[in-house]
Amino acid sequence: MSAKPEETYIGLDIGSTKVCCVVGLQEEESATPSIIGVGVAPTTGMRKGVVVDVEETVTSITAAVDEAERISGTTIDRATISIDGAHVASLNSKGTIAVGRADQEITLEDLRRAEEAATAVQLAPNREILQVFPRSYTVDGQSNIKDPVGMNGVRLEVEAHIITGASPAIKNLNRSIYQAGIDIEGQILVPLAAARAVLTKRQKELGVALIDIGGGTTGIAVFEEGDVLYSSVLPVGAGHITNDLAIGLRTSIEVAEKIKLKYVNAHPGKVSSTEKLRIEELQSDDMVVSRRELNRIVGARLEEIMQMIKAELKKVHKDGMLPAGIVLTGGGAKMAGIAELAKESLGLPVMIGKPEGLSGIADKVNDPAYATAVGLMIENMSYAHTGGDKTNLKIGQTVERIKQTLRNLLP
Repeated sequence: MSAKPEETYIGLDIGSTKVCCVVGLQEEESATPSIIGVGVAPTTGMRKGVVVDVEETVTSITAAVDEAERISGTTIDRATISIDGAHVASLNSKGTIAVGRADQEITLEDLRRAEEAATAVQLAPNREILQVFPRSYTVDGQSNIKDPVGMNGVRLEVEAHIITGASPAIKNLNRSIYQAGIDIEGQILVPLAAARAVLTKRQKELGVALIDIGGGTTGIAVFEEGDVLYSSVLPVGAGHITNDLAIGLRTSIEVAEKIKLKYVNAHPGKVSSTEKLRIEELQSDDMVVSRRELNRIVGARLEEIMQMIKAELKKVHKDGMLPAGIVLTGGGAKMAGIAELAKESLGLPVMIGKPEGLSGIADKVNDPAYATAVGLMIENMSYAHTGGDKTNLKIGQTVERIKQTLRNLLP
């Protein structure tokens, strides 16, 4: 029996190397969503997180959605989608307003006006605001207030994290999704989506960085005191390591990807430089390759990625200063030794993050490569539960609390 459309939640991750569609079902008797469908298809129309061929991207999206529909037994015509690409940038901004009501009680409308004031930043003509995350509020000088609705004050300030993107890139992505027959119910940056699936509340409170190593990009999201502090996307990913191997070993991309996952160890201290490997996948006279050669090929690219990540952390003064450390997700997190290498390069504790605590066919998504898609599905569920407010989930949660209070007052 197929699930009712209103009970299903869909995350659609359109990456540089694959499109992944995850369908979740929230059952009344379960506190966690049940995974009822997963569809994956290779991507051919994306480069570094940006659409370069609309028709090919539409074909990839359709293939992944069709597979998820077949497995889940439900029709998919809407989803929360991922935003990726080096065109994405973020900034922290403040907005200040005077409380509107005569009795000086702060209302939801005041929060919205403060948020609008924070978004009054100057952007280039080809850029647009994608998401706004209020981090904290200040009421008449009292700072670090998480939810000021119902409090009294004259002056309300909000500190917000704003994510912007290039309008042409966003329009091309949206066009591809609409042409595939999918309505967009929300958009969220890749590392923030992955964070929804793998980070705990305590990690975000202590201070943690989620690093999603995808095929063409590496997404970074830094959290502190429970809220996002910084986010960015780097134009380099695990696919570049695969390309280096293909060139260095004179083989195809498909074979190089298998070699990367089967034979390469990202941490040079874990392998013997004199060890010889017989790589049957090469199917040539040069089947025997030394560990030193493999390390030489991948080492330079891995060092580049780690140095770029370290530079991003330095921008917000969190280099070596995150108590909860680093959590790695994405397909690149599946490389052997990547956690050890990141720990040494970044000087922080590192762990591999993957979606857990799910039911249904959860084994299909218990993998770092599916963290973003699962996070998008969870975000889609949040939108549904907060009345579809795609900009500010905290405001949506406040609305629900107000509605519940009113219900309790009714006879």
